[in-house]
Amino acid sequence: MAEITGRGGTPGRVGILVSRYNELITTKLLSGAVECCRQAGLEDGDVDIIWAPGAFELAGLAAVAASTGRYACLVALGAIIRGETPHFDFVAGAAAHGLSEVAVRHGIPVGFGVLTVDTLEQASARAGGAAGNKGFEAAEAALHAAAAGAALRARNAQA
Repeated sequence: MAEITGRGGTPGRVGILVSRYNELITTKLLSGAVECCRQAGLEDGDVDIIWAPGAFELAGLAAVAASTGRYACLVALGAIIRGETPHFDFVAGAAAHGLSEVAVRHGIPVGFGVLTVDTLEQASARAGGAAGNKGFEAAEAALHAAAAGAALRARNAQA
């Protein structure tokens, strides 16, 4: 099976975009994503961490990162916690739609590690608590999708 490779035969370069909003949660998601990359054989120098003000800005920064051609995949991490206004719905919808659009438009996997939860407790459970670490899972999904895409491109080049 063909895989994307970086130094030493490891998976290629990864860009991790992280929201500063709800940083108590997003730094835990980031730790999970970085750990996944290390377990996949990436060196710290193969992973770029890009900070965004909030989850809404993740898609715009992902588009810029994708347009550089530098990355095999991207991982977007954020935490949107429902409040008393419809703001949650707008931000969550825009983040999901925007990141999906980046993946399709640029042909690059974007792991979706943006939590959309009702409470801080739910977010904590998904950022290394009882429900696991969704940052790790988002990075894992992005790396697998990048490998699958590379395999498809390799088959097409051989045909």
